[in-house]
Amino acid sequence: MAWYDSAIFYHMYPLGMVGAENENDGGEIRHRFSELNAFQPYLKVLGCDAIYIGPLFESGSHGYDTTDYRTVDRRLGTNEDFRHFVDLAHNYGIRVVVDAVFNHTGRGFFAFRDIQEKGWDSPYKDWYKGVGFDSGSPWGDRFHYSAWHGAWELPELNFNCEAVRKYLIDVVQYWIDAFDIDGLRLDCADVLDMGFQHTLRYFTNQMKPEFWLMGEVIHGEYARWVNPETLHSVTNYELHKSIYSGFNSHNFFEIAHNVNRNLAISRDLYLFLENHDVDRIASKLENKQNLRACYMALFTLPGKPSIYYGGEFGLEGRKQGGDDGPLRPSIDIDDMKPNALTSYIAKLAEIHGKNSELHMGQYKELYLQTRQWAYARMDHNSAVVTALNNDEQPAVFYVTLPMKAELAFDLFTEEALPIEDGNRLMIRLEANAGCMIKVK
Repeated sequence: MAWYDSAIFYHMYPLGMVGAENENDGGEIRHRFSELNAFQPYLKVLGCDAIYIGPLFESGSHGYDTTDYRTVDRRLGTNEDFRHFVDLAHNYGIRVVVDAVFNHTGRGFFAFRDIQEKGWDSPYKDWYKGVGFDSGSPWGDRFHYSAWHGAWELPELNFNCEAVRKYLIDVVQYWIDAFDIDGLRLDCADVLDMGFQHTLRYFTNQMKPEFWLMGEVIHGEYARWVNPETLHSVTNYELHKSIYSGFNSHNFFEIAHNVNRNLAISRDLYLFLENHDVDRIASKLENKQNLRACYMALFTLPGKPSIYYGGEFGLEGRKQGGDDGPLRPSIDIDDMKPNALTSYIAKLAEIHGKNSELHMGQYKELYLQTRQWAYARMDHNSAVVTALNNDEQPAVFYVTLPMKAELAFDLFTEEALPIEDGNRLMIRLEANAGCMIKVK
Protein backbone atom coordinates (compact mmCIF):
# COMPACT_ATOMS: atom_id res chain seq x y z
CA MET A 1 0.00 0.00 0.00
CA ALA A 2 1.07 3.57 -0.71
CA TRP A 3 0.77 6.26 1.96
CA TYR A 4 -2.31 7.74 0.29
CA ASP A 5 -4.24 4.46 0.43
CA SER A 6 -4.94 4.96 4.15
CA ALA A 7 -4.52 8.73 4.45
CA ILE A 8 -6.84 11.06 6.35
CA PHE A 9 -6.49 14.60 4.98
CA TYR A 10 -6.78 17.98 6.66
CA HIS A 11 -7.60 20.74 4.15
CA MET A 12 -6.01 24.13 4.85
CA TYR A 13 -6.87 27.33 2.95
CA PRO A 14 -3.90 29.32 4.30
CA LEU A 15 -4.76 32.85 3.14
CA GLY A 16 -8.05 32.58 5.01
CA MET A 17 -6.69 30.77 8.05
CA VAL A 18 -4.14 33.48 8.83
CA GLY A 19 -6.46 36.37 7.96
CA ALA A 20 -4.29 37.55 5.07
CA GLU A 21 -5.09 40.70 3.14
CA ASN A 22 -7.55 40.23 0.27
CA GLU A 23 -5.18 41.88 -2.21
CA ASN A 24 -1.44 41.38 -2.61
CA ASP A 25 0.10 44.83 -2.85
CA GLY A 26 3.61 43.49 -3.50
CA GLY A 27 4.84 45.03 -0.27
CA GLU A 28 6.52 43.57 2.78
CA ILE A 29 6.67 39.84 3.45
CA ARG A 30 4.47 38.72 6.34
CA HIS A 31 5.82 35.69 8.22
CA ARG A 32 2.63 33.87 9.16
CA PHE A 33 3.56 30.22 8.81
CA SER A 34 4.00 29.95 12.57
CA GLU A 35 0.19 30.14 12.78
CA LEU A 36 -0.08 27.19 10.39
CA ASN A 37 2.75 25.27 12.04
CA ALA A 38 0.77 25.43 15.30
CA PHE A 39 -1.86 23.15 13.78
CA GLN A 40 0.49 20.25 13.19
CA PRO A 41 0.77 18.69 16.68
CA TYR A 42 -3.00 19.11 16.98
CA LEU A 43 -3.51 17.26 13.67
CA LYS A 44 -1.64 14.25 15.04
CA VAL A 45 -4.05 14.19 17.99
CA LEU A 46 -7.02 14.61 15.65
CA GLY A 47 -5.77 11.66 13.62
CA CYS A 48 -4.86 13.28 10.30
CA ASP A 49 -1.72 12.14 8.50
CA ALA A 50 -1.88 14.30 5.36
CA ILE A 51 -2.35 18.01 4.74
CA TYR A 52 -3.78 19.47 1.55
CA ILE A 53 -2.76 23.13 1.67
CA GLY A 54 -3.27 25.82 -0.91
CA PRO A 55 -3.13 27.97 -2.77
CA LEU A 56 0.36 28.91 -1.62
CA PHE A 57 2.23 30.62 -4.39
CA GLU A 58 2.46 34.32 -5.14
CA SER A 59 -0.83 35.66 -6.49
CA GLY A 60 -2.75 38.87 -6.83
CA SER A 61 -5.75 38.13 -4.63
CA HIS A 62 -7.48 34.84 -3.68
CA GLY A 63 -4.50 32.66 -4.56
CA TYR A 64 -5.75 31.16 -7.82
CA ASP A 65 -4.45 34.04 -9.95
CA THR A 66 -0.81 32.96 -9.78
CA THR A 67 1.86 35.54 -10.55
CA ASP A 68 4.97 33.52 -9.57
CA TYR A 69 5.06 29.72 -9.46
CA ARG A 70 8.38 29.58 -7.65
CA THR A 71 7.68 31.96 -4.76
CA VAL A 72 5.45 31.54 -1.73
CA ASP A 73 2.83 34.27 -1.40
CA ARG A 74 4.37 37.14 0.55
CA ARG A 75 1.19 37.42 2.62
CA LEU A 76 2.10 34.01 4.11
CA GLY A 77 5.89 34.12 4.28
CA THR A 78 8.96 32.99 2.39
CA ASN A 79 10.03 29.85 0.58
CA GLU A 80 12.17 29.01 3.60
CA ASP A 81 9.11 29.34 5.87
CA PHE A 82 7.19 26.87 3.76
CA ARG A 83 10.11 24.44 3.60
CA HIS A 84 10.15 24.48 7.41
CA PHE A 85 6.39 23.80 7.39
CA VAL A 86 6.92 20.70 5.22
CA ASP A 87 9.90 19.50 7.27
CA LEU A 88 7.87 19.87 10.46
CA ALA A 89 4.99 17.93 8.92
CA HIS A 90 7.29 15.13 7.82
CA ASN A 91 8.74 14.96 11.32
CA TYR A 92 5.19 14.35 12.56
CA GLY A 93 4.62 11.71 9.90
CA ILE A 94 2.29 14.00 7.95
CA ARG A 95 2.40 14.23 4.14
CA VAL A 96 1.92 17.58 2.36
CA VAL A 97 -0.05 18.10 -0.86
CA VAL A 98 -0.25 21.57 -2.44
CA ASP A 99 -2.42 23.33 -5.00
CA ALA A 100 -1.22 23.44 -8.60
CA VAL A 101 -3.04 26.14 -10.55
CA PHE A 102 -2.02 25.20 -14.07
CA ASN A 103 -5.09 25.86 -16.20
CA HIS A 104 -4.62 29.62 -15.96
CA THR A 105 -2.44 32.31 -14.43
CA GLY A 106 -3.02 35.76 -13.06
CA ARG A 107 -2.53 38.81 -15.27
CA GLY A 108 0.58 39.63 -13.24
CA PHE A 109 2.39 36.49 -14.42
CA PHE A 110 5.58 37.37 -16.31
CA ALA A 111 4.48 35.84 -19.63
CA PHE A 112 1.20 37.75 -19.72
CA ARG A 113 2.90 41.00 -18.76
CA ASP A 114 5.40 40.49 -21.57
CA ILE A 115 2.55 40.24 -24.10
CA GLN A 116 1.04 43.40 -22.65
CA GLU A 117 4.34 45.18 -23.14
CA LYS A 118 5.53 43.82 -26.49
CA GLY A 119 2.35 42.69 -28.21
CA TRP A 120 3.00 40.70 -31.37
CA ASP A 121 6.75 40.77 -30.70
CA SER A 122 6.43 38.95 -27.38
CA PRO A 123 8.04 35.48 -27.41
CA TYR A 124 5.24 34.44 -25.03
CA LYS A 125 2.29 35.27 -27.28
CA ASP A 126 1.70 31.55 -27.84
CA TRP A 127 1.61 30.78 -24.11
CA TYR A 128 -2.07 31.71 -23.81
CA LYS A 129 -5.22 30.48 -25.54
CA GLY A 130 -6.99 32.67 -28.03
CA VAL A 131 -4.40 35.42 -28.23
CA GLY A 132 -5.03 37.72 -31.18
CA PHE A 133 -4.19 41.30 -32.03
CA ASP A 134 -7.15 42.22 -34.24
CA SER A 135 -9.13 43.48 -31.21
CA GLY A 136 -8.66 44.27 -27.53
CA SER A 137 -9.82 42.63 -24.31
CA PRO A 138 -12.64 43.77 -22.01
CA TRP A 139 -9.93 44.93 -19.61
CA GLY A 140 -8.32 47.33 -22.08
CA ASP A 141 -5.47 45.21 -23.42
CA ARG A 142 -4.33 45.67 -27.02
CA PHE A 143 -5.03 42.00 -27.65
CA HIS A 144 -7.75 39.50 -26.84
CA TYR A 145 -7.35 36.14 -25.09
CA SER A 146 -9.31 33.25 -23.61
CA ALA A 147 -10.20 33.46 -19.92
CA TRP A 148 -11.42 30.76 -17.54
CA HIS A 149 -15.23 30.96 -17.42
CA GLY A 150 -15.04 34.53 -18.69
CA ALA A 151 -13.07 35.67 -15.62
CA TRP A 152 -10.66 38.03 -17.38
CA GLU A 153 -8.29 38.13 -14.42
CA LEU A 154 -7.56 34.43 -15.16
CA PRO A 155 -6.10 34.07 -18.68
CA GLU A 156 -5.93 30.43 -19.80
CA LEU A 157 -2.63 28.82 -20.68
CA ASN A 158 -2.19 27.17 -24.08
CA PHE A 159 -1.11 23.55 -23.65
CA ASN A 160 -0.53 23.15 -27.38
CA CYS A 161 2.58 25.21 -26.71
CA GLU A 162 5.51 22.96 -25.85
CA ALA A 163 7.23 25.73 -23.90
CA VAL A 164 4.25 25.96 -21.51
CA ARG A 165 4.25 22.22 -20.85
CA LYS A 166 8.00 22.18 -20.24
CA TYR A 167 7.82 25.22 -17.98
CA LEU A 168 5.16 23.67 -15.74
CA ILE A 169 6.92 20.30 -15.51
CA ASP A 170 10.06 22.19 -14.47
CA VAL A 171 7.98 24.01 -11.84
CA VAL A 172 6.80 20.70 -10.37
CA GLN A 173 10.38 19.44 -10.26
CA TYR A 174 11.29 22.66 -8.43
CA TRP A 175 8.53 22.17 -5.83
CA ILE A 176 9.70 18.62 -5.17
CA ASP A 177 13.38 19.60 -4.99
CA ALA A 178 12.91 22.80 -2.98
CA PHE A 179 10.08 21.78 -0.64
CA ASP A 180 9.91 17.95 -0.75
CA ILE A 181 6.14 18.02 -1.25
CA ASP A 182 4.26 14.72 -1.52
CA GLY A 183 1.62 15.53 -4.11
CA LEU A 184 -0.42 18.05 -6.04
CA ARG A 185 -4.07 18.99 -6.17
CA LEU A 186 -4.72 20.14 -9.75
CA ASP A 187 -7.05 23.10 -9.80
CA CYS A 188 -9.74 22.96 -12.54
CA ALA A 189 -8.66 19.47 -13.61
CA ASP A 190 -12.01 19.00 -15.35
CA VAL A 191 -10.93 21.54 -18.00
CA LEU A 192 -7.15 21.17 -17.74
CA ASP A 193 -5.59 19.70 -20.87
CA MET A 194 -5.82 15.91 -20.58
CA GLY A 195 -2.62 15.30 -22.52
CA PHE A 196 -0.73 17.43 -20.02
CA GLN A 197 -2.21 15.45 -17.15
CA HIS A 198 -0.85 12.28 -18.74
CA THR A 199 2.55 13.95 -19.10
CA LEU A 200 2.48 15.11 -15.50
CA ARG A 201 1.75 11.60 -14.22
CA TYR A 202 4.61 10.19 -16.32
CA PHE A 203 7.19 12.65 -15.03
CA THR A 204 6.09 12.73 -11.37
CA ASN A 205 6.28 8.94 -11.26
CA GLN A 206 9.98 9.41 -11.96
CA MET A 207 10.49 12.49 -9.79
CA LYS A 208 9.34 10.97 -6.50
CA PRO A 209 8.00 7.53 -5.58
CA GLU A 210 4.36 7.60 -4.41
CA PHE A 211 3.88 11.22 -5.51
CA TRP A 212 0.08 11.71 -5.43
CA LEU A 213 -1.96 13.58 -8.05
CA MET A 214 -5.51 14.63 -7.21
CA GLY A 215 -7.70 16.68 -9.55
CA GLU A 216 -10.53 19.11 -8.89
CA VAL A 217 -13.38 17.65 -10.95
CA ILE A 218 -17.00 18.73 -10.44
CA HIS A 219 -19.03 16.70 -12.95
CA GLY A 220 -18.21 13.98 -15.43
CA GLU A 221 -17.14 10.38 -15.59
CA TYR A 222 -14.45 10.31 -12.91
CA ALA A 223 -12.75 7.28 -14.44
CA ARG A 224 -11.59 9.51 -17.30
CA TRP A 225 -9.18 11.07 -14.83
CA VAL A 226 -8.63 8.33 -12.23
CA ASN A 227 -6.56 5.63 -13.88
CA PRO A 228 -2.92 4.45 -14.01
CA GLU A 229 -2.03 6.90 -16.80
CA THR A 230 -3.61 10.10 -15.50
CA LEU A 231 -4.46 10.94 -11.86
CA HIS A 232 -4.62 8.94 -8.66
CA SER A 233 -7.77 10.68 -7.43
CA VAL A 234 -10.35 13.40 -8.03
CA THR A 235 -12.68 15.37 -5.78
CA ASN A 236 -15.90 13.41 -5.34
CA TYR A 237 -18.37 16.28 -5.73
CA GLU A 238 -21.13 13.83 -6.64
CA LEU A 239 -20.94 12.14 -3.26
CA HIS A 240 -20.45 15.46 -1.48
CA LYS A 241 -23.75 16.70 -2.88
CA SER A 242 -25.65 13.49 -2.32
CA ILE A 243 -24.58 13.18 1.35
CA TYR A 244 -26.11 16.44 2.55
CA SER A 245 -29.03 16.14 0.14
CA GLY A 246 -29.71 12.54 1.14
CA PHE A 247 -29.74 13.39 4.83
CA ASN A 248 -31.88 16.48 4.31
CA SER A 249 -34.49 14.68 2.20
CA HIS A 250 -34.43 11.39 4.15
CA ASN A 251 -33.24 9.62 1.02
CA PHE A 252 -30.32 7.25 1.47
CA PHE A 253 -31.00 5.92 -2.03
CA GLU A 254 -29.42 9.09 -3.43
CA ILE A 255 -26.16 8.53 -1.56
CA ALA A 256 -26.05 4.79 -2.27
CA HIS A 257 -26.62 5.43 -5.98
CA ASN A 258 -23.58 7.68 -6.18
CA VAL A 259 -21.41 5.18 -4.32
CA ASN A 260 -22.45 2.41 -6.70
CA ARG A 261 -22.04 4.62 -9.78
CA ASN A 262 -18.32 5.05 -9.15
CA LEU A 263 -17.70 1.71 -7.47
CA ALA A 264 -14.84 0.69 -9.79
CA ILE A 265 -12.73 3.65 -8.64
CA SER A 266 -14.49 4.61 -5.40
CA ARG A 267 -11.57 3.67 -3.13
CA ASP A 268 -9.41 6.23 -4.93
CA LEU A 269 -11.74 9.23 -4.74
CA TYR A 270 -11.19 12.22 -2.44
CA LEU A 271 -14.14 12.56 -0.05
CA PHE A 272 -15.26 15.76 1.65
CA LEU A 273 -18.30 17.27 3.33
CA GLU A 274 -17.13 20.86 2.80
CA ASN A 275 -14.27 22.84 1.30
CA HIS A 276 -13.17 26.37 0.49
CA ASP A 277 -15.69 26.66 -2.38
CA VAL A 278 -18.91 25.27 -0.86
CA ASP A 279 -21.05 26.08 2.17
CA ARG A 280 -20.14 24.43 5.46
CA ILE A 281 -21.90 21.11 6.14
CA ALA A 282 -23.10 22.39 9.53
CA SER A 283 -24.93 25.18 7.65
CA LYS A 284 -26.33 22.93 4.93
CA LEU A 285 -27.89 20.30 7.15
CA GLU A 286 -31.53 21.02 7.95
CA ASN A 287 -31.23 18.86 11.06
CA LYS A 288 -27.86 19.37 12.69
CA GLN A 289 -28.37 16.18 14.66
CA ASN A 290 -27.27 14.44 11.46
CA LEU A 291 -23.79 15.98 11.58
CA ARG A 292 -22.17 13.04 13.36
CA ALA A 293 -23.73 10.51 10.99
CA CYS A 294 -22.46 12.51 8.01
CA TYR A 295 -18.93 12.32 9.37
CA MET A 296 -19.36 8.59 10.00
CA ALA A 297 -20.28 8.18 6.33
CA LEU A 298 -17.22 10.25 5.36
CA PHE A 299 -14.87 7.94 7.27
CA THR A 300 -16.44 4.63 6.26
CA LEU A 301 -17.42 4.97 2.59
CA PRO A 302 -14.78 4.08 -0.02
CA GLY A 303 -12.36 6.94 -0.58
CA LYS A 304 -9.91 9.29 1.10
CA PRO A 305 -11.64 11.24 3.92
CA SER A 306 -10.81 14.93 4.26
CA ILE A 307 -11.67 17.41 7.02
CA TYR A 308 -11.86 21.08 6.05
CA TYR A 309 -10.25 23.25 8.69
CA GLY A 310 -12.67 24.16 11.45
CA GLY A 311 -15.23 21.57 10.39
CA GLU A 312 -14.23 19.40 13.33
CA PHE A 313 -15.43 22.18 15.64
CA GLY A 314 -18.75 22.46 13.81
CA LEU A 315 -17.97 25.84 12.23
CA GLU A 316 -20.75 27.21 10.03
CA GLY A 317 -20.50 29.42 6.96
CA ARG A 318 -22.38 30.23 3.78
CA LYS A 319 -21.37 32.15 0.69
CA GLN A 320 -22.73 35.68 0.66
CA GLY A 321 -23.47 36.47 -2.96
CA GLY A 322 -20.19 35.88 -4.74
CA ASP A 323 -18.14 36.27 -1.57
CA ASP A 324 -16.36 33.08 -0.42
CA GLY A 325 -14.97 34.85 2.65
CA PRO A 326 -17.42 33.25 5.12
CA LEU A 327 -16.16 29.83 4.02
CA ARG A 328 -12.52 30.80 4.62
CA PRO A 329 -12.37 32.40 8.08
CA SER A 330 -9.24 33.18 10.07
CA ILE A 331 -8.73 30.69 12.88
CA ASP A 332 -6.26 30.48 15.77
CA ILE A 333 -5.90 26.89 16.90
CA ASP A 334 -4.98 28.05 20.41
CA ASP A 335 -8.36 29.78 20.71
CA MET A 336 -10.41 26.83 19.49
CA LYS A 337 -12.05 24.69 22.14
CA PRO A 338 -12.52 21.03 21.24
CA ASN A 339 -16.09 19.87 21.73
CA ALA A 340 -18.06 16.64 21.52
CA LEU A 341 -17.93 16.72 17.70
CA THR A 342 -14.15 17.16 17.74
CA SER A 343 -13.74 14.13 19.99
CA TYR A 344 -16.16 12.13 17.86
CA ILE A 345 -14.22 12.87 14.66
CA ALA A 346 -10.94 12.01 16.39
CA LYS A 347 -12.47 8.65 17.38
CA LEU A 348 -13.58 8.06 13.78
CA ALA A 349 -10.04 8.80 12.61
CA GLU A 350 -8.62 6.41 15.20
CA ILE A 351 -10.98 3.64 14.09
CA HIS A 352 -10.16 4.36 10.45
CA GLY A 353 -6.45 4.07 11.15
CA LYS A 354 -6.75 0.75 13.01
CA ASN A 355 -9.08 -1.04 10.58
CA SER A 356 -7.58 -1.76 7.19
CA GLU A 357 -11.01 -2.67 5.80
CA LEU A 358 -11.76 1.06 5.72
CA HIS A 359 -8.70 1.79 3.58
CA MET A 360 -8.95 -0.55 0.62
CA GLY A 361 -11.70 -2.96 1.62
CA GLN A 362 -14.41 -3.98 -0.84
CA TYR A 363 -17.75 -2.18 -0.44
CA LYS A 364 -20.98 -4.18 -0.16
CA GLU A 365 -24.46 -2.81 0.44
CA LEU A 366 -26.31 -4.78 3.14
CA TYR A 367 -29.55 -2.88 3.74
CA LEU A 368 -31.12 0.14 2.09
CA GLN A 369 -34.27 2.08 2.87
CA THR A 370 -34.91 5.79 2.54
CA ARG A 371 -34.11 6.41 6.21
CA GLN A 372 -31.83 3.49 7.12
CA TRP A 373 -28.74 2.20 5.35
CA ALA A 374 -26.11 -0.39 6.15
CA TYR A 375 -23.00 -1.39 4.24
CA ALA A 376 -19.80 -3.32 4.79
CA ARG A 377 -16.16 -2.73 3.95
CA MET A 378 -14.62 -6.18 3.65
CA ASP A 379 -11.10 -7.52 3.93
CA HIS A 380 -10.05 -11.17 3.70
CA ASN A 381 -11.71 -12.60 6.80
CA SER A 382 -13.22 -9.53 8.44
CA ALA A 383 -15.46 -6.57 7.78
CA VAL A 384 -16.55 -3.25 9.24
CA VAL A 385 -20.30 -2.80 9.04
CA THR A 386 -21.62 0.76 9.12
CA ALA A 387 -25.29 1.42 9.78
CA LEU A 388 -26.91 4.86 9.56
CA ASN A 389 -30.29 6.27 10.51
CA ASN A 390 -31.42 9.68 9.20
CA ASP A 391 -34.86 9.41 10.85
CA GLU A 392 -35.96 11.44 13.85
CA GLN A 393 -37.07 8.15 15.42
CA PRO A 394 -35.02 5.14 16.56
CA ALA A 395 -34.75 2.20 14.18
CA VAL A 396 -34.28 -1.56 14.47
CA PHE A 397 -33.53 -3.88 11.53
CA TYR A 398 -31.56 -6.98 10.58
CA VAL A 399 -28.65 -7.24 8.16
CA THR A 400 -27.18 -10.33 6.58
CA LEU A 401 -23.42 -10.27 6.97
CA PRO A 402 -21.23 -10.74 3.87
CA MET A 403 -19.46 -13.70 5.54
CA LYS A 404 -19.89 -16.28 8.23
CA ALA A 405 -18.68 -14.65 11.44
CA GLU A 406 -17.89 -15.74 14.98
CA LEU A 407 -17.35 -12.36 16.59
CA ALA A 408 -19.04 -8.96 16.34
CA PHE A 409 -18.43 -5.90 18.48
CA ASP A 410 -19.22 -2.18 18.42
CA LEU A 411 -16.10 -0.22 17.46
CA PHE A 412 -17.08 2.72 19.67
CA THR A 413 -18.19 0.93 22.85
CA GLU A 414 -16.32 -2.38 22.26
CA GLU A 415 -19.52 -4.13 23.37
CA ALA A 416 -19.89 -7.67 21.99
CA LEU A 417 -22.96 -8.22 19.84
CA PRO A 418 -24.81 -11.49 19.21
CA ILE A 419 -24.68 -13.05 15.75
CA GLU A 420 -27.69 -15.11 14.74
CA ASP A 421 -27.29 -18.15 12.47
CA GLY A 422 -23.66 -17.20 11.85
CA ASN A 423 -24.46 -14.30 9.54
CA ARG A 424 -27.41 -12.24 10.84
CA LEU A 425 -27.01 -9.15 12.97
CA MET A 426 -29.66 -7.04 14.62
CA ILE A 427 -28.98 -3.30 14.25
CA ARG A 428 -30.36 -0.87 16.81
CA LEU A 429 -29.93 2.84 16.09
CA GLU A 430 -30.95 5.95 17.93
CA ALA A 431 -32.50 8.82 15.98
CA ASN A 432 -30.08 10.58 13.59
CA ALA A 433 -27.26 8.26 14.54
CA GLY A 434 -24.98 5.53 13.29
CA CYS A 435 -22.87 2.65 14.47
CA MET A 436 -19.75 0.79 13.32
CA ILE A 437 -19.43 -2.93 13.98
CA LYS A 438 -16.38 -5.12 13.45
CA VAL A 439 -17.13 -8.69 12.44
CA LYS A 440 -14.69 -11.52 11.91
